[in-house]
Amino acid sequence: MTNHAGFAAEDAVTGAVPAAAQAGRHFSPFMAGRRGTDCKKAAAPPVHVDLAGAGVTIPGSWLDSMRASSPRHAKPVVGAEHDEWMEKHPSALAMFESIAAAAKGKEIVVFLDYDGTLSPIVADPDRAVMTHDMREAVRAVSKHFPTAIVSGRCIDKVFDFVKLEELYYAGSHGMDIRGPTAAASEYHHSMNANQQGGGGEDAVVTCQPAAEFLPVIDEVYQVLKGRMASIAGALVENNKFCLSVHYRCVDEAEWGALDAEVRAVMEGYPDLRLTKGRKVLEIRPVIDWDKGSALQFLLKSLGYKGRNDVFPIYIGDDRTDEDAFKVLRNMGQGIGILVTKFPKETTASYTLREPSEVKEFLRKLVKPTPKSNETKG
Repeated sequence: MTNHAGFAAEDAVTGAVPAAAQAGRHFSPFMAGRRGTDCKKAAAPPVHVDLAGAGVTIPGSWLDSMRASSPRHAKPVVGAEHDEWMEKHPSALAMFESIAAAAKGKEIVVFLDYDGTLSPIVADPDRAVMTHDMREAVRAVSKHFPTAIVSGRCIDKVFDFVKLEELYYAGSHGMDIRGPTAAASEYHHSMNANQQGGGGEDAVVTCQPAAEFLPVIDEVYQVLKGRMASIAGALVENNKFCLSVHYRCVDEAEWGALDAEVRAVMEGYPDLRLTKGRKVLEIRPVIDWDKGSALQFLLKSLGYKGRNDVFPIYIGDDRTDEDAFKVLRNMGQGIGILVTKFPKETTASYTLREPSEVKEFLRKLVKPTPKSNETKG
């Protein structure tokens, strides 16, 4: 069982990074320079709680923002404007060789959102199932590079979809982080040494910076379920350290009522803040932590802090992934890839149109390349 104890600033359970591709494994440009690296003890940055403005929204603007998250409300971008956007954010598949050249000789670390990235966006969030082919593509990548799923869902839910114990998982928008289990990590060759003194079957990396908010989040969940019962199609999802109010199946005429109900509840909980994603309103603790923070924590836990030979690749489709894209841009290392069919404001460097292209990109990361010294006829 995984340890769900609260995370203290100075605590981090050590673990191991997947070993480099062993002799006989396929070689790709991305595997050049890859080597095993043990996890090092890492401390999460201090949590800063800013209650000013928490949950405060302007009704009209917030409703407009809800509409803007619906593709059918998006303003079509065509012609020169579309071409200019694609020039700034080209396809990661079309530019794969350039990306490979930038990553050559560096340590690759892969971060993946789940919904809309590894699985399609669906009306019922419980049916966002990834395909067998996608799972195998992720599994193949994780055998060569440290790989993490960074999702708004709670860890248990996203793990039930992915079902790969060798990955790192950052659920609840990065507020709940665990690493591969000892029992599943057959290529984590230094696992036992790193877990001396405890750990057993528990996760090798554990971080829960919002643990103290669990009681209030559960309380708000119960309140919101009651409030949403009168709005057909509304769904409140408990993602442990955050709540998601899905309105994808709500008639647009009811969006205003849903918005008003959610905001009415929020007024009684100044320690929580309201944000939005694709057809979802999300309620999270007011702490200085997001997907970008999770990315930084994992890089530090894996021993990559301050190193210029690391090349993180983060792929995601939602607004919450922008926090991670911004971290990479500020680092000046690695790349962010936005999954979208529509031009939109982003700090990502590249784009992919849909999960099928994500799968193709992941396969190319470990795709064998011809050896230059093959025997000639």
